[in-house]
Amino acid sequence: MSGNQTDLTFFTNDGNQTLLDRFKATLADTCYFDVLVGYFRSSGFYQLYDAIDPLEKTRILVGLGLDNETHYAITASQNQGVLDFDSHSNIKKQFQSTLIGEVEESGETDQRLETGLKKFIEFLKSECLAPETDKKNGGNGRKLEIRAFPSKNIHAKVYIGRFKPDDRDFGFVVTGSSNFSYSGLVANREFNVELRQHRDVEFALEQFESLWKESVDISEEFVDTVENKTWLNDRITPYELYLKLIYEYMQEDINLQNDIQLFLPDGFMPLQYQQQAVVQALKKLNEYNGVFLSDVVGLGKTFIAAQLLQQVRGRILVICPPTLTSYWEESLHDFRVPARVESLGKLDHIIQFGIDRFDYVVVDEAHRFRNERTRSYADLLDICRGKKVILVTATPMNNTIDDIFAQLKLFQAPKNSTIPGIPNLEKYFQTLKKRFDGIERSDPEYKERIKEVSREIRERILKHVMVRRTRKDVLAWFKEDMVRQNLGFPQMQTPRKIVYRFEGELEQTFNTTITLLQSFLYTRYIPLLYYIGSKQLSEFEKQQQRNVGGFMRGILIKRLESSFYAFRKTLRRFVESYERFIRMFQSGTVYISKNVDVYDLLENDDIEKLEAYVEAERASKYESEDFRKEFLTDLQHDLALLKQLEALWLDVNEDPKLDVFLQCLRTDKELKHRKLVIFTESRETGEYLFDRLNNEYPGKVLFFSSKGCLGGSAGVSGKRSNGRELIQAAFDPNYKAPTDDLRILIATDVLAEGMNLHRANILVNYDLPWNPTRVLQRAGRLNRLGTAHTDIFIYNFFPTSQSDIHLGLEVNITNKIQMFHAILGEDAKYLSDGEEIGSQELFDTLNNIRSYTGEDEEGDSELFYLDMMRNLRDENPQLFEKIKRLPKKARSGRLVDTAVGNRLVTFFRIGKLKKFYINQQGEPSECTFFDAARALECLPETPRHALPTDYYHLLELNKQQFQLDVQQEVASAESLGGGRSNTSYIEHRLKDKVFKNCQKFTDSDEEFIDALLKMVARGTIAKKIAQIVRKELERTLDPLEVMTILRKHIRVMDTADTTAKTSASAKREVILSGYQIAQ
Repeated sequence: MSGNQTDLTFFTNDGNQTLLDRFKATLADTCYFDVLVGYFRSSGFYQLYDAIDPLEKTRILVGLGLDNETHYAITASQNQGVLDFDSHSNIKKQFQSTLIGEVEESGETDQRLETGLKKFIEFLKSECLAPETDKKNGGNGRKLEIRAFPSKNIHAKVYIGRFKPDDRDFGFVVTGSSNFSYSGLVANREFNVELRQHRDVEFALEQFESLWKESVDISEEFVDTVENKTWLNDRITPYELYLKLIYEYMQEDINLQNDIQLFLPDGFMPLQYQQQAVVQALKKLNEYNGVFLSDVVGLGKTFIAAQLLQQVRGRILVICPPTLTSYWEESLHDFRVPARVESLGKLDHIIQFGIDRFDYVVVDEAHRFRNERTRSYADLLDICRGKKVILVTATPMNNTIDDIFAQLKLFQAPKNSTIPGIPNLEKYFQTLKKRFDGIERSDPEYKERIKEVSREIRERILKHVMVRRTRKDVLAWFKEDMVRQNLGFPQMQTPRKIVYRFEGELEQTFNTTITLLQSFLYTRYIPLLYYIGSKQLSEFEKQQQRNVGGFMRGILIKRLESSFYAFRKTLRRFVESYERFIRMFQSGTVYISKNVDVYDLLENDDIEKLEAYVEAERASKYESEDFRKEFLTDLQHDLALLKQLEALWLDVNEDPKLDVFLQCLRTDKELKHRKLVIFTESRETGEYLFDRLNNEYPGKVLFFSSKGCLGGSAGVSGKRSNGRELIQAAFDPNYKAPTDDLRILIATDVLAEGMNLHRANILVNYDLPWNPTRVLQRAGRLNRLGTAHTDIFIYNFFPTSQSDIHLGLEVNITNKIQMFHAILGEDAKYLSDGEEIGSQELFDTLNNIRSYTGEDEEGDSELFYLDMMRNLRDENPQLFEKIKRLPKKARSGRLVDTAVGNRLVTFFRIGKLKKFYINQQGEPSECTFFDAARALECLPETPRHALPTDYYHLLELNKQQFQLDVQQEVASAESLGGGRSNTSYIEHRLKDKVFKNCQKFTDSDEEFIDALLKMVARGTIAKKIAQIVRKELERTLDPLEVMTILRKHIRVMDTADTTAKTSASAKREVILSGYQIAQ
């Protein structure tokens, strides 16, 4: 060799002294190259393949680190002179496994790796210069040969080169720390030495030959592995890639069996869709500590919950509306599930009983707790803390995305979530809400934005923690079971209008009422807005007063629309209330509650009780002189107006609404003889209707409200429990002792949740259900699985005016509804429990079938793809096995008819998080699984097309976008504090120097402080509690008083030791990529 190198050189990969540079220089004069390493890496070969190409022969010997058993078997067979094919097979399998892992996990760019491996295979298949001579010497006659040594203890890194015969030197040996990899040759700090002495090279060659003879040829296995078992497989068809996408996405659920141990009561049908829900819910409950059971109304969520509870071990608490406590107790008894059942109105009883007594909490009608600013929500959060939570609701999102977020907080830490890809739920929802900035609810763009955001929440969050199927899903994917059990769903008919008209003097009276109400100030319900005394009022307290005023305004408007009878009754109460308040004010002292929380009131169905609550609450004493002078004047103005309204309606005996209803009952072919359920929001309207209808149909009518019941064949009047039994006997087809005594059931919304009323198939909304969610809940009482009816009929009442008759019916109706809205202004939100709904929107909602079925979600169903995979598994197990074995990073290409150009779809996985990206014209963007599935969907015979040269560029862009998104998620999870919220204020006070350095705290106090700071960081303090605590903390700086306040209000510490795993440390995987070539 011509050389200006020294005979002894060290290589550390510093500067220009890399081992790669040295090899490239020395291999130019090399004839034979032998490599002995513990681990072979294809990335190393890529660096050197151009230098190895001219060589006559290259041999690579790797040590696999085989297990003791395999090594012993091989050694024994060699000693006996017998070839142990099983042992050799184990070596080859282990090498293949190692090679597959190396190709999947390589840090080398995919394009370089592919080039290197293809060159390696090319050399393995090419003959060397003297193949026959090589075979005589024990070789295989190929340019490159690779073998594996069956020993755990080969850790050597030796590279032997022999020069051409005419060279002055024999060869060289390099040994040291470098493996045959990119890191070993270039990147890592290594320590290697090159030896040139003839005896050194001979010694190394002798040792290599000895090991070579004992090794196993794995050249064929290398070729087979790379070409068939790694992503370099160029025979994967587009259809196989499509199936691989679905398999990888659904694999955790494919073999979830429905063979759970269930006990079903006598006569209860074993329904596959319910059992599938139990299996899915149990998996989600165990994984995320909570689950929504959110099938649409009528699919039996109570029974699904009961079967789910059969699968858990621990103490169970069920919280439900008061009208459903007996129903839950009976259902759980029938399913043999021991549990304590409590009314949602008695959360304080549960807390007094001891919330640490339970392991599982079931919350029925969980949407009742969608507002986290109420005291009841704060109590429920304490009850659920540290437990597994099952939320039962068909309507988890009523008005805004905050509804979902509030319920998620019952089992997920807002700032430390375990939901894949969303470590900080609080920031995620804040970002979503910003999409609505500057958009009015009446703007069509608002609805589109709602759909877009709801779809994203379903895809990114709810799919992990919710089981929800529609009737369409059940009929599509459980059809055989439904047919076998002779079950089906009724058809919801187009809602029908019952139109009543204001005419003559009545119309004039109505219009005058509207005019007068527009000048009504509601002064009695907002007294603190007139207060000018020394007691300081926070902005929150002032807002509470505004809320109460708006709430009472909403009650008056609802009663006017509901019935004239209810309106007159409400007017009388208002007059009496004003008269009492004015007398109290004139006596010099006023008692006012600052703590009436209207949002708590809105959750309660008993409006009269709420009115009384507002009247009776006397928490704080004020002097009359501390109010503005106009306070009394405004009170007297309102009272005069109320009395004027009373006088206006005193002699009104007409009731066109009732008249037209009675006429329909006599003439409408559906209403004449069938059972029907009439809903009203007003108890007084219900009583009025009962009196009138019972005169028409004696003994056939029953009225039910939170106060009890009226009617029945025996003239029952009394407890709710009695009424409930009568209702079940007459309207629940599952009741064991049915009767036909009752035909007409009138009810307030206390019956809108949970009850089975599907012996009837006619629903009448006597007054406008301003909250669209009520529409769905009411219809759900009749639209249920197992009904004998084929059709469901909905009747809605709408007001019109004689003077607007020329406008057409729809405009006439919406104009009249708009008159109610005009009175309220922004307080219209109190009609619909917190979210304003326009008159046209309400009209459209009440006349849309989807409003009554819950089938408005036109999104895709994962059940379609799950069913596809299970059918593939059962009907074509060979193909299923092939799909399962397709390698990570699998790829395929196909031609598509599109005008948008080429695009690449890539599926990434990081831990439990699965993400999909579509790169179109160099612009990567995240998409849903359904988008990716639709993009890759094709027929089995679709031919594969060669991948274009820009494949790797598009893949790299997708990778970069994926990495960027993950980094942003991690950054979001790490930025947990900040802001001016009540919780931030508490954190500031806890970290204040005076408080931190207080030496009067006990060990228990310090443990409490540490735990509380963790709760702040995790975002698990209820907003209502944080608000109360801040208000009290602002009054003191004394550390011991601060501690007393904190302990008083924060009853339950968040002891959860589960920490959300961010994506920072999880394994990142490219699952597959599909290239679509435009033609």
